[in-house]
Amino acid sequence: MPGQIPHRLARRTLLAGLAGLGLGGAGLTACAGTTATTADSAASATTPPPGPRVVVLDTAALDSAMTLGITPVGAARAPADTGLPDYWPASRLAEITTVGEIGAPDTAVVRRLRPDLVLGNQVSDGAHYETLRRVAPTLLTPAAAQVWKSNFLQHAQALDRRAAADAFTTAYQRHAAQVAQALAAAGLGGRRISLVRFAENAPPRMYGRQSFPGTLLTDVQLGRPDPQDTDQAEIDLPADQIARADGDFILYATYGDPVASGATATLASPGWQALGAVRAHRAFPVDDRLWFQGVGYTGANAVLDELQHLLGA
Repeated sequence: MPGQIPHRLARRTLLAGLAGLGLGGAGLTACAGTTATTADSAASATTPPPGPRVVVLDTAALDSAMTLGITPVGAARAPADTGLPDYWPASRLAEITTVGEIGAPDTAVVRRLRPDLVLGNQVSDGAHYETLRRVAPTLLTPAAAQVWKSNFLQHAQALDRRAAADAFTTAYQRHAAQVAQALAAAGLGGRRISLVRFAENAPPRMYGRQSFPGTLLTDVQLGRPDPQDTDQAEIDLPADQIARADGDFILYATYGDPVASGATATLASPGWQALGAVRAHRAFPVDDRLWFQGVGYTGANAVLDELQHLLGA
């Protein structure tokens, strides 16, 4: 029946995790903004116990579940992408049923998957909460990218994986410290890294300290160009202000079609070609599905590895 927790997951196990978030009930749970602390990527030496049947409605929840050893039964994909972030093994992704697009889940498909738990975020999924909560216990975490670490802990609590989450947190902190040390040893500490993203149906944007990749740059002690050295997630980049995107290095991503997103025109423009990082061959394309959608500890660790490689440390 809608709202009941199937026998596949011991009811007391799921509710214990949700109770730790101040949630609970016979299948109706939501999080209006509680926060925890940190999270990351060190595999446990033992195989984790079977997890609940989970449907995830954004890429952050996907990273959390997959990182913690739980392959969701269903997941929503980004509207301009043909599939889920491919930094995950294809064999695991093949087990996941698409349940529509982020922000517009097909609740009929979600219901058919008989989930024990639904994970999403308040901005994309708040309008669907009343419907989702009648299908299964539903946890909606804040959508702001800068709280991705505390969101991971909320996901872990709901999934009854808090001990594993603490191990991933510790491993990520160690990894970030190692990358920061390698960058400093290579004379790259404090270099100004510019982040630019081209996306369909949106202007080109720069990304500040409060974006997901911006938090990772902070974690490895890299600097930012002045326009991006701000407590904002994103800043519009008008075509006549392209010079503001310059830095010691530029890392840029494209979400969706390169022409429709403006990437093709911008990258060929005289303004872009005149940027110091471009002239010095220090402007690099990066994978949007990892750098901007890989919001979680597995994504973060992969970004740090790629960052170290791109900067030559």
